[in-house]
Amino acid sequence: MPIVDMTPGDPDGGTSCRGMARARRFGRNEDGATAVEFGLVAVPFFALIFAILETAIVFFAGQVLETAVGDTARLIRTGQAHEDGMSAEQFKTTVCAGVFQLFDCDNGLSLDVRTFPDFDSIDLGVVVDEDGNLVTEDFNFQIGQSGDIVVVRVLYEWPVLVATLGHDLANLPNGKHLLSATAVFKNEPFPW
Repeated sequence: MPIVDMTPGDPDGGTSCRGMARARRFGRNEDGATAVEFGLVAVPFFALIFAILETAIVFFAGQVLETAVGDTARLIRTGQAHEDGMSAEQFKTTVCAGVFQLFDCDNGLSLDVRTFPDFDSIDLGVVVDEDGNLVTEDFNFQIGQSGDIVVVRVLYEWPVLVATLGHDLANLPNGKHLLSATAVFKNEPFPW
């Protein structure tokens, strides 16, 4: 017959002692500790990873847009757009060809090309209204003539995917991030 330790004041005959022993064993048990620790840090860890990835993708998209606009604006600066009679739609198509299908050019790309007599007179107006919405009604396509100052501005509303835990790259009320690429130059003295 086993000997049971009966402590004074223990009305159930030692049951609480066995419960204390189980609690001590449970406290010393380290099985699953890694899973519990990972569970505690998983949400902030993945939020940080997704925030870093989205920031990198938005930066990359902005650089791709800058390069495409710079390359396409060269067609205006050198007179090739004038010689070919390039329209706004053709110019937009050329920009879209340089962005490697990263953008939905039909639905999100806005193009503004303006000519000014000198650099001091450049005034591009408002891009967003007081509510933060993109304003494109006044956008033009004026490639100018030889020696004119030209400003090429392309805007794109980039969709933001990760907007949780305080990381939100959206700077427009529709939840998108406005990417902008601008080229300012003086047309070369081409003969036509």
